[in-house]
Amino acid sequence: MTRPILHHPDRLFPAEPETRAIARRLYDQVKALPILSPHGHTDPAWFADDAPFANPADLLLAPDHYLFRMLYSQGVAMERLRVARRGEGAGGDPREAWRLFAEHFHLFRGTPSAIWLNHVFAEVFGLEVALEAATADLYYDAMDAALKTPAFRPRALFERFGIEVLATTESPSDDLVHHRKLAGSGWSGRVVTAYRPDPVIDCEHEAFRDALAAFAELSGQDIGSWKGYLEAHRIRRAAFAAVGATSTDHGHPTAATLDLAPPQAEALFETVISGRATPAEAEAFRAQMLTEMARMSLDDGLVMQIHPGSFRNHNARVFADFGRDKGADIPTSTDYVRALKPLLDRFGNEAGLTVILFTLDETAYARELAPLAGHYPILKLGPAWWFHDSPEGMRRFREQTTETAGFYNTVGFNDDTRAFLSIPARHDVARRVDCGFLARLVAEHRLAEDEAAEVARDLAYRLPKQAYKL
Repeated sequence: MTRPILHHPDRLFPAEPETRAIARRLYDQVKALPILSPHGHTDPAWFADDAPFANPADLLLAPDHYLFRMLYSQGVAMERLRVARRGEGAGGDPREAWRLFAEHFHLFRGTPSAIWLNHVFAEVFGLEVALEAATADLYYDAMDAALKTPAFRPRALFERFGIEVLATTESPSDDLVHHRKLAGSGWSGRVVTAYRPDPVIDCEHEAFRDALAAFAELSGQDIGSWKGYLEAHRIRRAAFAAVGATSTDHGHPTAATLDLAPPQAEALFETVISGRATPAEAEAFRAQMLTEMARMSLDDGLVMQIHPGSFRNHNARVFADFGRDKGADIPTSTDYVRALKPLLDRFGNEAGLTVILFTLDETAYARELAPLAGHYPILKLGPAWWFHDSPEGMRRFREQTTETAGFYNTVGFNDDTRAFLSIPARHDVARRVDCGFLARLVAEHRLAEDEAAEVARDLAYRLPKQAYKL
């Protein structure tokens, strides 16, 4: 016998009746606000070409490392889930991949992935029974049929979801052809890019040499010189801004920054470009480039995001077989107070610069990040990120940062996802959790309800719009 899908209207609200009633009232004022998605990793080709999605497995499974990392931990081979090996296309039957996923859907009990997926199943596809082995084909057939209709093409879903603006992420070596196609398409949906220069900054990145070659060609600069290399960044940043970019994004292993004198920076660059850099020199160059990127942001106005603290591709075998972003990235402890000091000494008091900080190290919230953002004018705190993009993670973020940084040194929510259909689900979770947190403050007589309603609207819409210059 099938069970109904778990998608309760009071999900994530406080259990105590009076506080839950306040949360409901607050949520009613924000649930229909437009979605701002200022940081994510969806494919711009989806919106440029507006072609139908191929099938449910390739849309919902293959791009979502939250899903296949869990199944891999239980011994499910990733290629059986339509995850492509290096240099190969996805193999196997998508229906069989979906059946395998349905058989293991119980693994996601209690996780945010289950909340997001049940939202997608119920709200996007209108399904009413729970996903399990017995309902796998029912799900697949219903979703596959829907994806073949015009209402489920990328642009139609974008409009249905109420997305006001969505940012993708590209590297300086990307030719931005899809964004240029979008700009000339006449479609009113706003899809912009973000400048992610890691592959041409991190000499330990496996694509460094190839990315540098493309970087030089696209910028028209001699990147063999420090002056030419920096000018190439300025040129590519301007190209990104021309197709709508308002931000840059930096996914360094640490938050380390340096502010070297020009001759020292040039000498370090020459070592890095020669291929002889030690790990310490590679780290020093990444640190110097964060300061250089801040300098350029002060000039061109692009908002700067720093996403440190991930030991990427920790599983060497998975990296060798499948490449990056396959669920094997692991959080590490991260220092901010000392790491950011050189950059803050140089630019921390500038009125024209915004730097948004993220962390995978929750121990830094109250000790480092909230005090830093509660003082330096350039700093804002990004939302609970990646492994902490969960109801409990969002609550911990609010509990540990609000008392020192307040709400208005944060930037609301961004979904940071490759899974397009989960975007409204993720924003709905954030709005529900924030309303629950605010409802508790109202119930404890720490905030008037009209103040809480204003904060809820700001967190859902005004703060990300303002912080990301949208």
